[in-house]
Amino acid sequence: MKKNIKTTEAIFPMPVLMIATYNEDGSVDVMNAAWGMMLERDYVVLNLTETHKTVENIRHRKAFTVSIADASHVKEADYFGMVSGHTTPQKFEKSGLTVTKSEKVDAPIVNEFPICLECEFVEYQDCGVVGKVVAVSAEESVMTGDNVDIEKLQAIAFDPYTHGYYQVGNRVGNAFQDGLEISKKD
Repeated sequence: MKKNIKTTEAIFPMPVLMIATYNEDGSVDVMNAAWGMMLERDYVVLNLTETHKTVENIRHRKAFTVSIADASHVKEADYFGMVSGHTTPQKFEKSGLTVTKSEKVDAPIVNEFPICLECEFVEYQDCGVVGKVVAVSAEESVMTGDNVDIEKLQAIAFDPYTHGYYQVGNRVGNAFQDGLEISKKD
């Protein structure tokens, strides 16, 4: 029997996304955002309130990057979610991570996170920031052939019920294939 539980802010599990922008002075700002997803094949939506320094930067620079946090950088990812760019403008420097300027958009790419979506700002809606993905890059170390290998990526997910981070892995099925067994029963 199912038990009613306290409503939380999310569907479980949630991705741990690192949103990177440049501040007005050119310094780097990164925030941890678990409320994000693909809106369409080449559009992302980030459920961020307008009060975030990152949203101010996105509107000003018309660009941002989205990196997938990995298990090797859980401390840095958590730190970016704990500290505001409004009160700690040099928070990125404290992390010890490094960036490269995107060649496609006016935003930084955090070198240590293995996969990055480079996005142009489209608009701000009630649901948050909408961006068009114009480029995606991945470290060769997390790829098998031309594809990102989820087990090599070691992406982390956020559990909003216990406030834990969990490594994503262990393939348990094959999309668009395993369900064929049921459809054959017709």
